[in-house]
Formats: sequence, C-alpha cells, structure tokens
Amino acid sequence: MRNAKSQQHAKTLRKALTDAEQKLWPRLRSRQLAGHKFRRQAPIGPYIADFACLEAYLIVEVDGGQHLESSRDALRDAWFAAQGFRLLRFWNTQVLIETDAVADSILSVLQRPHPDLPPLAGEGDRRELP
Repeated sequence: MRNAKSQQHAKTLRKALTDAEQKLWPRLRSRQLAGHKFRRQAPIGPYIADFACLEAYLIVEVDGGQHLESSRDALRDAWFAAQGFRLLRFWNTQVLIETDAVADSILSVLQRPHPDLPPLAGEGDRRELP
C-alpha cells in the first residue's frame, strides 16, 4: 500500500535523520546485526518506520519527547501489531548514550523467533508484506 507521496516523504526523512537515528544507522546498515537487512525511514502501509527489518517483521523507532504519551503513536503501534510486526521503541537520549546496549537489545529480539511467523523453508513460503 505504498504510494508515491509516502515514498517521497520517506526519501525526504532519510536526508534529515535525527542525531540519534544517525548514530544508530551505522550499527543497523549493511546487515551488521546477524545478517539482518534494515531499511531506514521505510514506508509500511500508511506509516513510515524509522528502521525496519522486513524479513523479521521488526520495527525500531527512535523517539524524542514529542512522542511521550502520543495517541497517534498508540494507533500507529496498534496498526503495526495488527500487521504482525514486533515494535521496539528507544528514546533519543538512550540511543545517543547507550548505542551498544540499544544494538544488543535489537539483536536479542532478532535472535528470538517471531511468535506469529512460520519458519521460512523456501522462497515460496515468504509472506507478502503490507
């Protein structure tokens, strides 16, 4: 359900990463976490995820204070969950100060099997993404 508008918005966001996103991205890119591929500012359905590992159905959000008790975030999180995604949220300050610990937390989740996805036996078993 990607459209040209969300694709363009994601492209703009990739050029304007926050300091915390800039610090985390080098740890996620180029399959550095156990070979998992991450995308930054990835359009998924009606939303754009800060970082997404589509093969593991994992979304990583890096948030500032404006997200504290956000009702929009709650709706967004519920939509992602309904699509089968696991969601991890980290505060900007946590990413900036404890980058290694954040990367370790993400890796820990990646190493646990997704509770709702069957194991991938072959190319034909892949689930279509939203």
